[in-house]
Amino acid sequence: MANPFKPSAGSSPPELIGRAGSLRRIQEAVTDGPGAPGRICLFTGKRGVGKTVMLNEYEDAFLAAGWLAVGVTATSTLVPDLRRRVAALLRQQQPPARRRLTGLSLPGGVGADWENVDQPSADLRTLVTELLDALGPDRGLLVTIDEIHGGQRDQMREIASMSQHLVREDRQFALAMAGLPSSVSNLLSDHVLTFLRRADRHDLRSLAVDDVEDALRSTVEQHGRSIDAEASLAAAEATEGYPFMVQLVGHQMWRAADAEVIDLAAVSRGVAVAKRRLRELVHETALNDLSDVDREFLLAMSVDDGPSSTAEIARRMGRSSQYVNTYRGRLMAAGVIEAPARGKVDLSIPYLRETLRDLS
Repeated sequence: MANPFKPSAGSSPPELIGRAGSLRRIQEAVTDGPGAPGRICLFTGKRGVGKTVMLNEYEDAFLAAGWLAVGVTATSTLVPDLRRRVAALLRQQQPPARRRLTGLSLPGGVGADWENVDQPSADLRTLVTELLDALGPDRGLLVTIDEIHGGQRDQMREIASMSQHLVREDRQFALAMAGLPSSVSNLLSDHVLTFLRRADRHDLRSLAVDDVEDALRSTVEQHGRSIDAEASLAAAEATEGYPFMVQLVGHQMWRAADAEVIDLAAVSRGVAVAKRRLRELVHETALNDLSDVDREFLLAMSVDDGPSSTAEIARRMGRSSQYVNTYRGRLMAAGVIEAPARGKVDLSIPYLRETLRDLS
């Protein structure tokens, strides 16, 4: 039997858990028409929380309504990539380009040189406007941009300006973006990008363990197996409500099972492998993006078994409270830590504490 769980970055899971509110707002964006708040949308949250999955859901909803969609990642060629993709869609909607003869080649055979009369504009806003005109009043264009960040500020300004004009013109246009909290905060601090601050923002958080257990059990049963009650609870608790870990644990316990019933032994083996994969795929990537002082802050936190006092972190680092608070803010914006109470911080990615202790 094929493994139903999808522990790959951006892959849509077999069952989407705990996102009913976001899904409802997405559907309202489709049905409420031009000017609906959800037509400019922003998903943010820590790594592995399901931002790209929500972009997929957003795209699926608009495609089902007959729209066209273009999905890109915020690289250094963001705007050129969008222009190429939109121009390709425009060519599909228009009649064949008119051509004119520019030259003949003789002797030795007859040849002709032609050029297109109707060359598409290189300007992104004009291309999108022409595409929307070609689609008519009942269809539209969705643009999705993953991994947005301040490094592409100039290109995001162009996209924001275009989007603002299309919204003002009541066009059938939607823009959905996703990024880490730190990247989003950095980008939206730009005074030119104030339009994007009014996006319908979805701050994606961890899932309830009860919801995870129900989803694990239903996914297993829908694909021809069953799971013990004790095993399903252990598997759900091991995920700590972290969406990516849900898929990792599900995938590995399915592989570890020797029979049609997934028991506690299979879950235990699967969780051990899932933790190793989480370290490789999430922890190491998150830590590599941080500065030396950021990592020093985290290592000072890893001494504690639970939430840490910022005053105690400052003492361990030998730094002032003001200095430490600067890095506290950086790590919170990056989605690596959270503040459960005043003067306290905690690690927000499951099992990161164990990884940090191994590094110390």
